[in-house]
Amino acid sequence: MRNTLLALTAASLITLGGCASQTTTPAPKAAEAAKPAISADAQAALSAAQAAAKDAKAKGALWTTAENALKAAEAAAEKGDSEGVIKNAKTASDHVKMGLEQAKLAPLQIKDL
Repeated sequence: MRNTLLALTAASLITLGGCASQTTTPAPKAAEAAKPAISADAQAALSAAQAAAKDAKAKGALWTTAENALKAAEAAAEKGDSEGVIKNAKTASDHVKMGLEQAKLAPLQIKDL
């Protein structure tokens, strides 16, 4: 009886151990696989705005409004909203240009009265 009990315990442990070692790879999410696409114009505008923002950030001239507009353009791209991408990317690019122009100006000096 004791040998039978040991044999059954060993068999169940081996079986459970085999189940625990099996790994499964999760299937890709349907939302990631079916990501909406944006138009070529929207993609070009987004790429240009990202490059301009990177340049402005390296020069210390990136305005927060430009950064926020770029984030909004990237969010619109995730949703597949080409119009939103173009609108926000244009705003980001415009604000990047203004930030770069502002960085070229001489700092304001306040004189004693």
